[in-house]
Amino acid sequence: MTAASDPRDELVEHLPAMRAFAISLTRNGSIADDMVQDTLVKAWTNIEKFEVGTNMRAWLFTILRNTYYSNRRKAKREVADVDGVFTESLAEKPAHDGHMQMADFRRALLQLKDEQREALLLVGASGFSYEEAAEMCGVAVGTIKSRTNRARAQLAEIMGLNEDEPLEMTDDATMSVLSGSKIASF
Repeated sequence: MTAASDPRDELVEHLPAMRAFAISLTRNGSIADDMVQDTLVKAWTNIEKFEVGTNMRAWLFTILRNTYYSNRRKAKREVADVDGVFTESLAEKPAHDGHMQMADFRRALLQLKDEQREALLLVGASGFSYEEAAEMCGVAVGTIKSRTNRARAQLAEIMGLNEDEPLEMTDDATMSVLSGSKIASF
């Protein structure tokens, strides 16, 4: 095996697809990341078992899938969750509620002025600091803060949300966009 044909070089190409597959299995980003990491360690340490010229992606997905089911079998034998922390994470709101609220949110977001929507998405959804967003947009930090604040207020108004009304969304991105709003009492 030459350095040019080393299959280890191909592992990185499949990370995004592996993470998406792991999230679809676990429905939990941090557990999915752990599974992808375990898969990479297993693949790396057993790379000599990979047949060069075959489908690396299929090989990695098989390892990932087997890791998932092994973890599930182990979880069945583990000690009960005394504090109830894990049990609380298993509860799930009906999917249609989140989808309907997300559709309403998207419609409301599209009604914002372009500058307000841009600022809100950069700061709220993408996680950039006010300073970073201001630099990207070529405006002062105060302008970004103002646009973000006005956008949050406008979204709350469009969606008919009151200060005393809790916002119940199942979508983390939506929650992060509205997190600076006065109405976000969650």
